[in-house]
Amino acid sequence: MRKRWIILSVSLSIAAGSLAAYGVSRIAAKRNAAPAAAVVTYTGETAAAHFASAPAGTTQNILPDFTAAAEHGVEAVVNIENRQKYTVRRFSNPFGSGGFDPFEFFFGPQQEQQQQQSQPQQQERRSGGSGVIISADGYIVSNNHVVEDADELIVTLHDGTTHKATLVGTDPSTDIALLKIDAKDLKTIAFGNSEELRLGEWVLAIGNPYGLTSTVTAGIVSAKGRSLGVLPSQMGIESFIQTDAAVNPGNSGGALITTEGNLIGINTVIKSPTGAYAGYSFAVPSSIVRKVVTDLREYGVVQRAMLGITFQAITPDWVERFGKEHDIDEPGGMYIAEVVADGAAEAAGIEAGDVLTHINGKVMNSTADVQETIAKLRPNDKIKVTVKRGGSVKEYDVTLRNRAGKTELVKKDDVNLIDELGATFREVSDKLKKELRIRGGIQVVDLKSGGLLAKSRVQRGYIITAINDTPIASVSDLNRITDKVQSIDGIYPDGRIVSYQALSR
Repeated sequence: MRKRWIILSVSLSIAAGSLAAYGVSRIAAKRNAAPAAAVVTYTGETAAAHFASAPAGTTQNILPDFTAAAEHGVEAVVNIENRQKYTVRRFSNPFGSGGFDPFEFFFGPQQEQQQQQSQPQQQERRSGGSGVIISADGYIVSNNHVVEDADELIVTLHDGTTHKATLVGTDPSTDIALLKIDAKDLKTIAFGNSEELRLGEWVLAIGNPYGLTSTVTAGIVSAKGRSLGVLPSQMGIESFIQTDAAVNPGNSGGALITTEGNLIGINTVIKSPTGAYAGYSFAVPSSIVRKVVTDLREYGVVQRAMLGITFQAITPDWVERFGKEHDIDEPGGMYIAEVVADGAAEAAGIEAGDVLTHINGKVMNSTADVQETIAKLRPNDKIKVTVKRGGSVKEYDVTLRNRAGKTELVKKDDVNLIDELGATFREVSDKLKKELRIRGGIQVVDLKSGGLLAKSRVQRGYIITAINDTPIASVSDLNRITDKVQSIDGIYPDGRIVSYQALSR
C-alpha cells in the first residue's frame, strides 16, 4: 500500500523563545577488467640504487609502464546514464505561433483551452557517471549519487553496446551502489588490496569526464584515510584514498587501479573551489567497496557493525583545548566521549573517558582509522579493543552489534531509519530543551529531496521527540527503530507542536 502523509495536529500551546540562531564536488568515472600489467621491477638492486646508477636522461627506463593496465582497464569501465522522469505543466502564450487572438487576449482562454494549456507533460532529466564491471555475469559497482533517484539506468559498455541495468542495492553511508545487467563473458577488473597501498605509489583513474568516454589519467597516492565530511548520510563512513590523478564530473563511480591493473578504489569526490579538478581527487578504498558489494549481493542490505561509541581524535589541537580538562597531555588515540547504552562497547566494559588506542593491534589515530576498520566487519564479529584508562592499559574482547543494538544480521526489509527520513540531525541543547519544556529530541539540520521528511513538508529546525511512540533523545536512538514509520511527533522552535501520521490509500 502506498502511503501519504498529513499533519495530524498542530498546537500553539507552548510559547517558546526565538531560536538564536569545502567546496567539494562529486565526480564520476569508468573502468574495466585489468589483468597483470607490464611493470618495471628491480632485480638484484634496490630502487634507490637503480636511480643512483642510472645515466642522465634515462628516466624513461625507471618509470612504470601504464599501457597494459590502461588498455585492460578501459574495457571494464562503463558509462552509466541516470534517467529521471518528472511532470511539468505548460501554459500556451497568447502571442505564440498560433497567432494573436484578441478575444482570448481580453477574456482569457475558454475552459477547453485552459484544460489543454494546463495539461501536465512528462519530461526526462538525464545525468551521467561511470561504473566498474566486477563480475563476468554483469555486476557493476558505482557511486550511490550516480544512480540516485533514477527511474531508468542505461549502461554503455566499452564496445558501445547498451543495456538496461537493475539496481541491486545502495549504501549512502559509503556512497556505493551495485547494479546488474543481463550479459555474459564481460571483461572485469579484479579487486586489489587498498590496505597495501603506499604513499607515492602510481595509480590510474579511468572514467568518463565531461562525456569523454574511456579516459585514463595517472597520478600518485597522495594520502590515505582522508575524512572530508562530504557524504550526505548522517552515518557517513569516510576513509578516502587521496590522489593527484585528474578526475572531473563524469568520473564518479569509475575505477582507481594500480599499475598491475587491480581495483583499489572507486573515484567519488574532488576537492575544488570551482567544481572541476584542482589537483586532488578522492576514492572509496577497495577494502570498504568489496565488503559493501558482498553484503548487497548476499543480503540485499549492508551489514553494518557498530562499536557503540562516540569519539574524537586526540590531536595536538585537541590536547591544547581539552587536554587539561581530561588529564591528557599528549596526542594519539581516540577520546571516547560517550558509550551508547546497550551497545557493544558498554557490554564489553569500555567506559566514557577511555582513550582507544588499538583495534586488533592496529593503531587508531584518526576517525578514518576507526571507521575503515569497523566498516569491513559485520554484526557478531569479535574484535580486540585496547584502551588507556588513567595510567593503565586495558584490552577488551568486543562483540560488534547491528544498528538496533543486536548481534543478528539485519534483514533487507528492516528499515534504515536515518536513510529513510532523509535528513541530518543534531541533538537539542539543554537551553532549548528548557525553553520548549521537552526532555530530549533531535533537530533537523538539513533535508534531502526524496526523503520521508521532505515529502512530508517538514521544515528545517523541526525537533523530533518520538517516532512510532518511541521517545527519541539522541541520533543513536534512530538506529533502534527498524519498523516502518507510522507516526512522528515533534515541535518547532517557535513552540508549534506538530505530529505526522502515515495513512494508507
